[in-house]
Amino acid sequence: MSQNASSHSASKLKPDSTTLDVDSIRHDFPILQRQVHGKPLIWLDSAATTQKPQSVIDRVAHFYQHENSNIHRGTHTLATESAAAYEGARAKVAAFMGAQSPQEIVFVRGTTEGINLLAAIFTEHLLRPNDEIVLTEAEHHANIVPWQFAARRSGAVIRVAPVDDNGDLILEEYERLLGPRTRIVSITHVSNALGTVMPIREMTVLAKRHGATVVIDGAQGVPHRRVDVQAIGCDFYVFSGHKLFAPTGIGAVYGRQALWDDMPPWQGGGGMIRHVTFRESTFTEPPRRFEAGTPSVSSAVGLGAAIDYLDGIGMEAIERHETELLAYALQGIRSVDGLRVIGMPRDRGGVISFVMDGIPDLQVAKMLDAQGIAVRTGHHCAQPILARFGLESSVRPSFAFYNTRAEADTLIETLRRISRQR
Repeated sequence: MSQNASSHSASKLKPDSTTLDVDSIRHDFPILQRQVHGKPLIWLDSAATTQKPQSVIDRVAHFYQHENSNIHRGTHTLATESAAAYEGARAKVAAFMGAQSPQEIVFVRGTTEGINLLAAIFTEHLLRPNDEIVLTEAEHHANIVPWQFAARRSGAVIRVAPVDDNGDLILEEYERLLGPRTRIVSITHVSNALGTVMPIREMTVLAKRHGATVVIDGAQGVPHRRVDVQAIGCDFYVFSGHKLFAPTGIGAVYGRQALWDDMPPWQGGGGMIRHVTFRESTFTEPPRRFEAGTPSVSSAVGLGAAIDYLDGIGMEAIERHETELLAYALQGIRSVDGLRVIGMPRDRGGVISFVMDGIPDLQVAKMLDAQGIAVRTGHHCAQPILARFGLESSVRPSFAFYNTRAEADTLIETLRRISRQR
C-alpha cells in the first residue's frame, strides 16, 4: 500500500479502533450533503449505482484537464500520459482482484457487456448442441439473457439450480445438475434482489470436477467484500465500475491468461488488430484483443481512483461495517407491522427486499422519497427470483459503507408511519 493510501486508511478509522469513521467518509461524497424535498438525502440505492467520492470526481476532471488523448495511437506526450493512466488503472484492478497479471483484465462498459462478450465467444468457441449451461434462480437478467442467446444459437441447454425458501442455494440440487455435458457454469456472487451471498468457491470446485468453465457475476460482490479470484478458482469474474464507487461506462472481466490467449476477438476495429488487408486480419495479444475501438479512458482512470480510495479504507473494515449495519437494519425492518422481508439467507450482502401488505411497492417508494430516502422498486432486473417468491416486484433498500445507523433508523420509522396509514 502506498504512503498516501496508508495515511488515508488511518483517517477513515476511529482512533485506536477497526471501526469506520463514517462521518469522515461521508464528507468525501459531495452528493450526500444535498437535500431532497427539504430532507437530507439518504441514499439507499447503492445496488443500482453507488455515489462517487471527491477523489474519483477530481481524478476524472484532472484527466480531461491535463491528460485527455486517445491511447495506444500516438507518441506525443498526452498520448503517452493517457495510455499510462489507462494501463495503470488496469494494474490496480488486477491487484484489487488478486489476478496474476494486469494482462488478465479486460476493460468493458460493465457487467452486462462483459457477460455478453463471454457468451458471444463461447457460442462459437466452446458450445455445441446439447451442451449444458448451469445458472441459478437468483441471477440478474444480464446473467440470463446472454446465455439464452448462446443456447439458441449453439443448441445448448440451460439448466437452473434452485434456491430454498430463505433464498439460499440448494447445493445438493446444484451438484445434481452438473455432469459430463456441463460446459459453462455462470453464477452470481451476490443476488441483487435478495442479497444472498452464494458459496461461489464451493460451487466452483464442484463445477471444475466436471471440467466446466466458471463465470462469476460479481457486480454485487466486489463493492462489499474482498474478492480473490485465485482463492475462488473461477475462470472469469465480471464486475461494473459504477457499483464500485467509480464512473459509469466502465467495468472489467478477469479471465485466466491461458483462456484469454486461446479465445478469438469479439468485436473488430481499431486497437485490437496487428495487421489488416482486405483478404484477412491478424489480431494483437490479450487484453487489447478484446478492447476494440476507443475505450472510456476517463472512466477507467476513475475506476483506478475508486480502487485507491477503497484500498485506503480497507475492504475488511468495509465488510465489518456493512455486516453490522445490515443486521441492525434488518432487525428493525422486520419489526414493522404488515411488512414481509423476502428471503432470509444465511449470508447477506448489500440489500434487503420487502413488500408491505395493502400498499403498492411504488407508493411505498414515493412515500420514502418524500422523506429524502432513495430506494429501488420494481423487479430489479431479476424477475425469475421474485417469481420464485410469488412476486412481480419489491421494495429494495441497499446499503454501502457510507450509510449509518441513524439513516437506518429514519428508514424504519418512516416505514412504521407508512404502515399505520394502511
